[in-house]
Amino acid sequence: MSSGDLQARTRFEPAEAEPRILARWLESGLVHPEAAGHPEENFSIAIPPPNVTGALHMGHALNWTIQDVLIRTNRMRGRRAKWIFGTDHAGIATQRQVEKLLESEGTSRTELGRERFLERVWEWRERYGGEIIEQGKRLGATPDYEDERFTMDERYVEAVLKVFVELHEQGLIYRDHYMVNWDPGVRSAISDLEVEEREGVVDALYSIAYPLASGEGELVVATVRPETMLADTAVAVHPDDERYAALVGQEVVLPLIGRRLPIIADEYVKTDFGTGALKITPGHDPNDFEIGRRHGLEEISVIGEDGLMTAAAGDSYAGLTVADAQARVIADLEALGAIRAREEYVHTVPFSQRSGERIEPLISLQWFMNMEELAGSAIDAVRDGRITIHPESQSRRYIDWLENIRPWCISRQLWWGHQIPVWYRGSETYVGATAPEEEGWEQDPDVLDTWFSSGLWPFATLGWPQRTPELEAFYPTDVLSTGRDILFLWVARMVMLGLRFAGDIPFEHVYIHSIIQAPDGRRMSKSLGTGVDPLALVEGGPRPPAFPQGGDFPAYGADAVRFGLLAMSSTQDVRFSEEKIQQGQALANKLYNATRFVVLRVGDEAQAPAGAGPQPRTVEDRWILSRLQAAKTETQARLDGFDFAKVALGLYDFIYGELCDWYLEIVKPRLGPDGDGDARTALAATLLHVLRETVAAAHPVIPFVTEELWDLLPGTEGLLATGTLPAPDGALVDPEAEAQMSQAIEAIRILRGWRDSVGVRPGAIVPATLNARGYEATAERVAALARFAFDGDGDGDGDRAGGEVASVAVPGGTVAVLESAEVDLGAAERRLEERRATLRSEIVRAERKLSNGGFVAKAPPAVVDGERAKLERLRAELEAL
Repeated sequence: MSSGDLQARTRFEPAEAEPRILARWLESGLVHPEAAGHPEENFSIAIPPPNVTGALHMGHALNWTIQDVLIRTNRMRGRRAKWIFGTDHAGIATQRQVEKLLESEGTSRTELGRERFLERVWEWRERYGGEIIEQGKRLGATPDYEDERFTMDERYVEAVLKVFVELHEQGLIYRDHYMVNWDPGVRSAISDLEVEEREGVVDALYSIAYPLASGEGELVVATVRPETMLADTAVAVHPDDERYAALVGQEVVLPLIGRRLPIIADEYVKTDFGTGALKITPGHDPNDFEIGRRHGLEEISVIGEDGLMTAAAGDSYAGLTVADAQARVIADLEALGAIRAREEYVHTVPFSQRSGERIEPLISLQWFMNMEELAGSAIDAVRDGRITIHPESQSRRYIDWLENIRPWCISRQLWWGHQIPVWYRGSETYVGATAPEEEGWEQDPDVLDTWFSSGLWPFATLGWPQRTPELEAFYPTDVLSTGRDILFLWVARMVMLGLRFAGDIPFEHVYIHSIIQAPDGRRMSKSLGTGVDPLALVEGGPRPPAFPQGGDFPAYGADAVRFGLLAMSSTQDVRFSEEKIQQGQALANKLYNATRFVVLRVGDEAQAPAGAGPQPRTVEDRWILSRLQAAKTETQARLDGFDFAKVALGLYDFIYGELCDWYLEIVKPRLGPDGDGDARTALAATLLHVLRETVAAAHPVIPFVTEELWDLLPGTEGLLATGTLPAPDGALVDPEAEAQMSQAIEAIRILRGWRDSVGVRPGAIVPATLNARGYEATAERVAALARFAFDGDGDGDGDRAGGEVASVAVPGGTVAVLESAEVDLGAAERRLEERRATLRSEIVRAERKLSNGGFVAKAPPAVVDGERAKLERLRAELEAL
């Protein structure tokens, strides 16, 4: 860029620069590393594959930024860095999207038939599936776009089918009638991990009398699901409950149906719930199912997979919806005089995360995977340190879940997905990766749970089951970054399947990042009006409806958003902070302006030191070079420790504070046109060295503005994204210079604060004498930046100032402020007293308001709390004065 262009380009414009820079990165081929070498010398990350239905949300934006920072860092460390990329077919979510589309066209999945429906899904995927990929590019993410994978592509399907067949051969995959979580919304079984336990659900708890078959009394049971009593096969009591000890072994008669039910004893029963007698419905309650299996009870299903009552419910109820059946059962029980009590009951109820509907526990013929054998090796991998989970507290959750793991229902009643490779012909069953050659075989209509195929992601994406160059070079991967919500759904399963089939752990480190909440602490959600669109922050767009300030976000640019997300991140849930985004924007602008200022000022000297190192001549030169080494060291250590907030904020403190606000301000006079040529050349060398290394060190966090600045700086070539990360240089570490400048900076802050407190004019030079040790090399800098004259000459009018009127304590001693027209301590004290009087008056007013019982009783609590907080602030300020 010519000096004329640079002169005209007064600010960094993300909207113009970022797409242009992104195109250069993608054209360069940097995202697609050579498949060579071994995992130890390379670096790889497998992206959590976004749903093909997805649009970029804040969770994606944070996680993709974290992964991109790691990938860029390791590229610049000289490693072949592969960010494994692709999308997930998202069985339930994608099928629902296409079904909605068909409904809008006046047709349905069943009318089209399976083959034509799947054609429509592939058409939909081709049209909409790439949206999230383009959004990720806008954020500056650089995964391997040239090797994009999809969990339904041909090579991936081969891996999925091979794993299923081998696990079946090993006896770990089997078919059985078992209790599942049935989602009436999608009409499919879902896993335990896709169930949300919703607290605070209010139902009616009915106490119902079951007459003893002997005719000598009744047993009262309590239930919130009276319609399921039609499937009862026993009543259970606790074996130690003396109230019912004599009844164990007898029978009751099921009201409305007349079926005789045994009274059994089981330790699961809670003696303090309801009456202590529990109706047992093995067909519609997971706990009752286990009790039923222990006692050999019949399993009756009165609710079908279509959500309607079955013939087993009896003629009066068959064909009704569950809600209608409940109403009729209650009415019939009331007519029978069998309801003994009805009360409100608040409890926790399972709902589907997929459809949002209430889960219906059903016994269903499904495919299951026994996890116990696989879980042991996955636990060992974490316990013996081969895999490290950050933070460590998540390791305990991981191990707890694996130690109590249950069989995994892997079949789903869908059409979109990996169809189960099992065929039936009469009583025969065939399991294989390809269909049997003989006629008459019919394939199982169900598909595999999406998480089954996703569990192969780190190795199937690299070409397994073939021993491809990619697999040899990049497996196992180095890091997995993800949210805690899929620690069990995905992370644990990848560990189990990676160890079983790829022969090694899938990754060495698992980083569990924070979940970003709305500013008020609620979850981010479109339906709640709290969801933030990351691209609205990058390019400008509407704030969520629930945000109090309303209006549109400014176009902050991708660098600002990346910085802000990292700065607000932690290992805990965090609230969205627009201030952190603004801080990132300020940093990008500050670095751009500082670099532009230096390049324009060094002029002819810019070319002379192009390939040379720094040439420090002064204490501030040695100081900034030493602080640069500390910034590089700390940044890399924090990256390796996954402390991304400190990475971002540490860079901010160095660039915005030490480099721009202090060093550049100190050296500005040395850049003047009248300076010594040799000294200017040395300063130019130091400035350009510091800027080149600073820009390179900050590149992984704010890649766009730093790539732009790399082109501006003399002595650079090629793309910064493919350049080398500058290593700390121990020879430039200078503790003495750091101590001297730290003392000087603190003195400047104190003196500036004193000026403000007494009302000295901003441009005035205050005459003083410096009576402190340790300023031999820095007194001139302190005087210049604090606008003091330590020779006692003030504004230099030739008249010496008078005697000492104030003493300001600074590190190492004091500064004696001399009498002059610029310092009127009497006026300063008068201003302070006026402020004290104002504060006293406001405090009295606030105290009167809070002592008014009517105000406290009638005003909203938030208003009263605000008044109390205001009073505390006023008192604190008065005390400080």
